[in-house]
Amino acid sequence: MSLSLLLTMSALTGCFAGNAKNTTNTSSTATNTSTATNTSTNTPAKSAGGFAEAPMLQELVKAGTIPAVEERMPVKEDIMIEPTFESIGKYGGDWRYPWNGPDDKWGIEMITEEPLFRFKQDGTGVEPNVAKGYDVNADATEYIIHLRKGMKWSDGVPFTADDVIFYWEHMLIPETFGKALYDCYYSVNPETGEKERAEITKVDDYAVKVVFKHPSVQFLERLAIDNKWFFAPAHYYKTILPEFIGEDKALEVAKEYGFNDTKTLGIWTGYYFWLYPQRPSLRPWVAKNDANSDRFIMERNAYFFKTDSEGQQLPYIDRIVLDKMQDPSHKLLGTLAGNVEVAQFSFKDFTVLKENEKKGNYRVLSWTSPSWSSTGFQLNQTTEDPKLRALFQDIRFREALSVAVDRKEISEIITNGLGEPSQAAVPKGLPGYQEGWNKQWVEYDKARAEKLFDEIGLKWDAQHKYRTFEDGSDLSILIYQEKSADDEKYIELLRKYFHEAGIRTELKIVDQGTFFDLKYANKIPATVKTVTLVNVALRPDELVPLRVITPWFGHYGLYSSSGGKEGVKPEGDIAEILTYWEKIKASTSKDEIAKYSEEIVKLHQKNQWVIGFTAATPTLTVVKNNIKNVAPDLVNSDEFRGLGVAHPAQFYFE
Repeated sequence: MSLSLLLTMSALTGCFAGNAKNTTNTSSTATNTSTATNTSTNTPAKSAGGFAEAPMLQELVKAGTIPAVEERMPVKEDIMIEPTFESIGKYGGDWRYPWNGPDDKWGIEMITEEPLFRFKQDGTGVEPNVAKGYDVNADATEYIIHLRKGMKWSDGVPFTADDVIFYWEHMLIPETFGKALYDCYYSVNPETGEKERAEITKVDDYAVKVVFKHPSVQFLERLAIDNKWFFAPAHYYKTILPEFIGEDKALEVAKEYGFNDTKTLGIWTGYYFWLYPQRPSLRPWVAKNDANSDRFIMERNAYFFKTDSEGQQLPYIDRIVLDKMQDPSHKLLGTLAGNVEVAQFSFKDFTVLKENEKKGNYRVLSWTSPSWSSTGFQLNQTTEDPKLRALFQDIRFREALSVAVDRKEISEIITNGLGEPSQAAVPKGLPGYQEGWNKQWVEYDKARAEKLFDEIGLKWDAQHKYRTFEDGSDLSILIYQEKSADDEKYIELLRKYFHEAGIRTELKIVDQGTFFDLKYANKIPATVKTVTLVNVALRPDELVPLRVITPWFGHYGLYSSSGGKEGVKPEGDIAEILTYWEKIKASTSKDEIAKYSEEIVKLHQKNQWVIGFTAATPTLTVVKNNIKNVAPDLVNSDEFRGLGVAHPAQFYFE
């Protein structure tokens, strides 16, 4: 286990050595060469154009249902050749993937996602994907994005610059799918701090121009995070949106989809579109039936724009079959029984998964996590109760809770000793790492905790069992936990230590939707979460209160997102974080961005708004032994799209 931990930390350092670097200017195609060995024994015959396709598609071509493979793909020089990790693959098979229904939509989204630009597997920047390439001028105020000629949607309709412009004009700006225009489309006036929207225009059928009034040096990286699908099938949306068919007709369409109003139709088909078979896609697999079914199926896209290095159209696997689970534990049970091809788990399942590797005929891969901690704790700095709010905002209280916990016991019981005792901090190898931060407030010191509580003014109750506020009123912290989080053992350990230190805590378990609603209503005083991000400049949400997303900053985020109309006005170091964020957005160089990002991280080190007890542990990627081309040591992060960073279109059954 110690060796595994060392290897994990080594991988983390290596993967992020160049993470702050931007992609270099290129307008060439995103094709790649591969030296992988072809181990296939059933390589399909090549077409006249030198391509091969899945047998199921060959049958459709013979039947006249779809055109020949050459006619379905981009022009030859614009086809994207996907790098092969292990070997040239074989066609066929069903990838069985457990899920909890449409509410569990993001896992399958990341597996099938095809963004305009995607992050490289080594974390050193972005690369073209749906886009063929780009040009950018010297001061990063003008970008020309080049598309792939001849590329098509999954229904065979050409994909062109008109689909980008349509998305911009009819979906993004009018907020058709319920989302405000993303930050990546604004540049900031360095003198006034005012945001100014970009202008996006069509250059020709396969190029669009994005023009900013001020430098936007991280536009492509921000685009790959904020709005990775910078396109939409115009021909489809013109048949369902009220703007084109009228409110009455659109309402009829909404009811056909199972919605009661056109707004909900726009949100679900616009933002969660991969769940709908009616909606054309550019993904390797597309929906074939109702996502509310007990078995949801995604089948290969006959018009997918990628091949391997030998001209075989991807994906290799025919279908992804998602069987709905009634209980999250069924995912683990199905995997142990060998009934799941590829899935990911948190490290809490390490022991049982390793013990059953041989029996389940799978391998357990440890992917690096960029989390600050494997066991986190957050206190809402804007919680509604004024006495609790004042207490939570007192840094002495956060320090007292931190030193009141025996991290060695947390490590042994919760992480099998692999998550060493540690404070929540930027891991070594990531931008913003601060030497020694992980040792801040980590020594178990009950006497120190009691002294800090006394300094704050907390009293003892009559039984000398629990602390009260200075006025003698009851003090209790309510910890909310999501039902699917499976953190009950960890929470009970925390409660034991908090109670021993005199801080009464209560636990309330709610479902994921309720937790989301409570978070937005500022009703969550405390929760057990850490933060996970690669780089604050690229993914500020968990560290910078820009919107309601992370419980520790609560309604500071609502204040920002509402322009000061709602929420709690940030003050002190919280306001300083927002000032630095504005400077990042107005920066004209990578060096400036790095400098201000460092300042944000230092404020987090100073205040320790997020408390951690054990260092990050790997994400477990479990793969059946007959599945090939799954890299063993990637970085699992939302920015890199989780399992999607392994490029699942090139997974195959041996």
